[in-house]
Amino acid sequence: MGHFAVQIAKARGALVTALASAARHDFLRGLGADEVIDYRTTDFTEAVEPVDILLDSTAQSDLSVAAVRPGGVLISILEHHDTQVAARVEAAGRRFAGVSVEPDRAALEAIAELVDAGRIRPHVEETFPLAEVAKAHELVGSGRVQGKIVLTV
Repeated sequence: MGHFAVQIAKARGALVTALASAARHDFLRGLGADEVIDYRTTDFTEAVEPVDILLDSTAQSDLSVAAVRPGGVLISILEHHDTQVAARVEAAGRRFAGVSVEPDRAALEAIAELVDAGRIRPHVEETFPLAEVAKAHELVGSGRVQGKIVLTV
């Protein structure tokens, strides 16, 4: 999700600050991130000026609130959107949006246009035959994947 989020945000004209381990900084810069912060060594809430929009993919919503300017929006991509977290975000004067991926023809067409124009480059980490789906699933679960895992049939 993250590598697409960086590229879509850049295609929409955003200034992008990404949080990642140091090993992924070059990868994210190559995708267009303007600034990359190592979340393992730096408190991102102190390292950046409050932002308009923060995409939270780590379940760190309470920490993320401090990085969003009053009136800004914290977007969670987690499958479950905790109503208590949403209430805390909104009580702090920020907006909360929980999003999940669902089929949407218009959105998919817009993404396809960005891919065709070369503004989004899908990154494939590794390809597995369908017979090795368990191995692919294990790799995804490891949290060490940059980009996508592809299964071939």
